[in-house]
Amino acid sequence: MIVLLDNGHGGLINGKYQTPGKRKDWGDKGIIYEGEFNRAIVNGIIQELTLLKISYVNIAPEYRDVRLETRVKRANQYPASKSFYLSVHSNAGGGSGSEFYTSPGDTKSDKIATIFGETYKQEFPDRRLRTDFSDGDLDKEQRFFVLSKTKMPAVLTESFFMDNLEEFENILNTREGRSKIIKYHLDSILKVKSQLF
Repeated sequence: MIVLLDNGHGGLINGKYQTPGKRKDWGDKGIIYEGEFNRAIVNGIIQELTLLKISYVNIAPEYRDVRLETRVKRANQYPASKSFYLSVHSNAGGGSGSEFYTSPGDTKSDKIATIFGETYKQEFPDRRLRTDFSDGDLDKEQRFFVLSKTKMPAVLTESFFMDNLEEFENILNTREGRSKIIKYHLDSILKVKSQLF
């Protein structure tokens, strides 16, 4: 199994954020840039996968904001039957908790998203899991470009809300919170490997 890791959006280059929007400035409490957060989580996952000798590819290692078409083109070079695509994000728009997206339809992606959702609840039992059971499973379905254009199963994770002050202060902007987010991603990957590959 090859894990194709996509840290959504751009990062910081010489202190300048590379993606318009996708940030929340809480004044003297701090500022969160989604692209920086995504990279921190993906880098933590990479460290653990390296120690466990599990194959992975960082689809967008650059700090600039790599185009979605480029991300998908890079991913589609890998065998669909032996890989899955994991796009890591944090949410915004008013809300709380975490959610998991796949493309529409009943696919292997749904099974992977269910593993992520269940593992998230084990790591964050007191936090909201935002679900849509209208098609019989917990993931939400959207035609996001990276989900609908990749050849392999693909899941997009949205871990908590940048514009929720409580989640920012207690999870997203803390070492412990980020470590737990990395852990539920890693534990999910290990379950996906043992159950589906």
